[in-house]
Parts: sequence; structure tokens; C-alpha cells
Amino acid sequence: MSFVETPNKGGDLAPRYLVFHYTAGKSAQSSIDWLTNPEAKASAHLILARDGSICQLAPFNVKTWHAGVSNWEGLSGLNSYSIGIEMDNAGPLKKVGDQYQAWFGTLYAEDQVIYAKHRLDEEPRWWQAYTEVQIQRALELAQLLVRHYGLKDVVGHEDIAPDRKRDPGPAFPLEHVRAMVLGRSEEEEEHYEVTASSLNIRSGPGVEFPAVAEPLKKGTAVVLLEKRDRWSKVELAENGDIEGWVHNKFLEKV
Repeated sequence: MSFVETPNKGGDLAPRYLVFHYTAGKSAQSSIDWLTNPEAKASAHLILARDGSICQLAPFNVKTWHAGVSNWEGLSGLNSYSIGIEMDNAGPLKKVGDQYQAWFGTLYAEDQVIYAKHRLDEEPRWWQAYTEVQIQRALELAQLLVRHYGLKDVVGHEDIAPDRKRDPGPAFPLEHVRAMVLGRSEEEEEHYEVTASSLNIRSGPGVEFPAVAEPLKKGTAVVLLEKRDRWSKVELAENGDIEGWVHNKFLEKV
């Protein structure tokens, strides 16, 4: 973990909430450079890179400028009440041929993106996927910060500024992180069906992990236990003793 002090901060902070963002930038370093530039008039407490490395820009008892016009639980201006984590992620993408382009021009391959509908939007879009280590590190950070500061909730920028923002977006498993950190059960079970004729169910989120049971047939009903950017942990609806990881591409919500 490194520390690069931002000038874009000010005032005492007694945090109550943790807010996740995506940077919508080219890289973690470019975001660090921008958020430590006085011209940006924006900042956050932490930047979480795609390789899991962390850069802190301000102490957690000092306000940073990450939330903007925002409201949550009757409070306005969440900069005064929250710790902000910016995760290196390009956000929404546009399909160009067989690749996917960010607003700043960088092209990404199909294995780096997901196609999903944001709960605040009417139509699905392409989004850059988060990395597995990035999601795991985000969960670890949230657990540490919530425990140390007694934070009341873990939210996204999209929650506190729904008219303006869509980060961290549907590629990030925010509900799962919130449930794991706060010890709450997720609001309701999500049920899916297998769409592939034969789908391997594995012991971990990747093709390098061995299968834990016979391949699932098309139409098999499963219950979502944990969702990541490309893989989900599920259990069989008819046999809860069998659980494992399957690729999101071959699941359809019912």
C-alpha cells in the first residue's frame, strides 16, 4: 500500500458510510495523477488498482471530494459522512467490431467485459469487468474499514446520487459485499437456469478448477450464492448439497 497525498481535501471527517466508485479512467496511475491534481477538484481516500494494489490519498478522518451532490438516509453531501474508494475500471463501453471501447478510446477484448443491465437503466450495456483480486481486495477493505470505524452501511455512488451516477455498476457485486461485510442476508434469493447444453460446475471461479459434480444440463435450476464479474457460485435448487462455480455467460435469470 502506498500513500500519495491529495490537495483536494479539507475538514474533519467522522465517517458513517463507505462509498464505492469506479474511476472511469485509463489506469490506476492516471487516476492517482488526476485526483492529486488541484485542477480536478475531486479526490477519494483510496484507489484500488486492477492488480489489487492500493494507494491512499488522504487520512480517513479528513474529508475528500468523491460524492458530490448526494443524499443517503436523510443526509445531504456525503463527502462529510463517508470514506470513498475508487476502483480502477473503465465503466460502460461501446462495442466496436469484435472489441469494446471506453470513452477515452482504449479497446478491450471480450474476456474483459460483461453485458448487463444496471438497475437504474432500462437497457443493458457493455461494462468493463473487475478482476477477481480487485473484488476480493474491495471486500477485505470494506471489512476492515467497517469494523474499525463502526460504519453503518456500504453503498455505491449510484445509491447516493442515482440521478447522476452509475458506479460501481453491475459488474461489481455490491450487494454481496454489503451482505458479507454487514452480516446481513441478501434481500432475496436469485434463481437462474442453465442455458448451455452441458455446463461444468467447478470448485472455484475459473477453468483451472476441477469439476465438483456431473455437468449441469440445459434448464437446470440453480440459486445464486455469490456473483463475480464472470463467474457465479451457485447451488442446485433441487439438491442444495451440490454447489460450485459456473460461468455467468451460461446462466439466465428466471
